[in-house]
Amino acid sequence: MRHDFFASPRPLVFAHRGGSALAPENTIAAFDNGIALGADGLELDVHLSRDGVVVVHHDRLLDRTTRLRGPIAARTAAELKQASVPALAEVLARYREPRIIVEMKVDTAELAAATIGVIRRADAIERVCLGSFGSRVLRAARAIEPAIATSGAREEVRWALYRSWCRWPVSRVAYHGYQVPEVSGTTRVVSPRFVADAHDAGLGVQVWTVDTEAAARRLLAWGVDALITDRPDVVVPIVRAGDATSAALQPDTAPRRR
Repeated sequence: MRHDFFASPRPLVFAHRGGSALAPENTIAAFDNGIALGADGLELDVHLSRDGVVVVHHDRLLDRTTRLRGPIAARTAAELKQASVPALAEVLARYREPRIIVEMKVDTAELAAATIGVIRRADAIERVCLGSFGSRVLRAARAIEPAIATSGAREEVRWALYRSWCRWPVSRVAYHGYQVPEVSGTTRVVSPRFVADAHDAGLGVQVWTVDTEAAARRLLAWGVDALITDRPDVVVPIVRAGDATSAALQPDTAPRRR
């Protein structure tokens, strides 16, 4: 049975880092904008600050996106807040309904434990999915809180992809779905076969980073469960238009007056 995080009667749209083509990534301003544009959820990244607070930021260094310099781990949460780097607790408190994908950027059990602690205190276990490229942090997360959704780590996805190619797809795994690119380098990850194999195993498929109408329509036709996008202004209307079309094509089963 598919985990509730990946279950939906229609495809979902997640604003990647809040919709980073439209507002400064991983900031409250971006998250507010992504939700205002109709995204069903948010995707964000987390690290630990120097004082052990789970904070929302993508890079190991602060240089690219803030006025600060150097490693994020060298700064306190208070210093980071002054540079528009929010704490995960702040984000979960502000957005109490949307689903949230939390990518853990450091492959350690320490980050897993701290992140799950924040999610538990926010009573957000059911609406958060934890992801990471690393296996160690995800194994720790699954052991600490088995109820929380997790996506496959890089090696887990690679193994599932190889198995799909060989027509011997995975069936019982430790994760609940995939958050993957359509193509990685020269390797096609998402295909109609990969999506079908995932669904047969009760797993969801959420694809990043989908920013064009053509890519969105192609992936939706293949049956993916969510699009993760930097351009919710482009992708949300496409998904909603598809919903309207599907509803219009449904047979009218309502009783008719005589």
